[in-house]
Amino acid sequence: MTITTVPPARAAGPVTSRTSGMPWVVLPTFNEAENIERIVAAIVAVLEREAPTGFRVLIVDDDSPDGTGKIADSLAAAHGGVKVLHRKEREGLGRAYVAGFCHALAQGAGYVLEMDADGSHDPRDLARLLAAVRGGGADLALGSRYVAGGQITAWSMLRRVTSRGGCWYARKVLGIDVRDLTGGFKCFAAEVLEAIDLASVRSSGYAFQVELTYRALCAGFRVEEVPIFFHDREHGSSKMSWRIALEAALVVPQLRRAAGSLERARAEWGPLTIQQS
Repeated sequence: MTITTVPPARAAGPVTSRTSGMPWVVLPTFNEAENIERIVAAIVAVLEREAPTGFRVLIVDDDSPDGTGKIADSLAAAHGGVKVLHRKEREGLGRAYVAGFCHALAQGAGYVLEMDADGSHDPRDLARLLAAVRGGGADLALGSRYVAGGQITAWSMLRRVTSRGGCWYARKVLGIDVRDLTGGFKCFAAEVLEAIDLASVRSSGYAFQVELTYRALCAGFRVEEVPIFFHDREHGSSKMSWRIALEAALVVPQLRRAAGSLERARAEWGPLTIQQS
């Protein structure tokens, strides 16, 4: 499914392929010592094939007490494409992502990808997310569990209902038809992150993912959902909590008021176009 909001200036001419700028994968970590080596090796293998002229994997570690940061440093020492951003403040996933995004943009990234470090996102899907944006058809590609072809394994019924319910709630409150609003596997064209005012993003967890996609749509960027196969983590413990879910429930209505509604976007750019694929 492709959700497209296209301002008149974009609609006036053909879509052109993006060719400049290096892809950066931003990988936040907190207590992922059991997973970090495996996931980074898999990411590097994909990017060496998909971006042979250069890429970066940026590990953003929030002072993990299990030694994740030290392992990340050793990975960076062994491979020039791997970088580490150490943060002493533990401010949540959203702030870690923002720090990583800002660092990547400052270094001239052309595409910024985000994914979990726990193995739930298959690094092989990075190729399809990057292709959706690099080819010019989308400005933001979402790895989606809830479009045709997307799957989830090893989740309890409670977690499935919570995730589906959260996506349905956000979709209805915000008035958009993106199926997987809470997923954290994405590829942004750099200009999307530059346009949506990262400094003012305050939410974390589920709400952070919803907020970024909603801001991108309200700014007129083209969003495409790419089906992915989602695996539950095999090592370490989940960071998901009821507090994160509650934050999302409270923040979503605020996004409708503060981040600008799609009605305002429609008035400026015309109707929202929804294409099934």
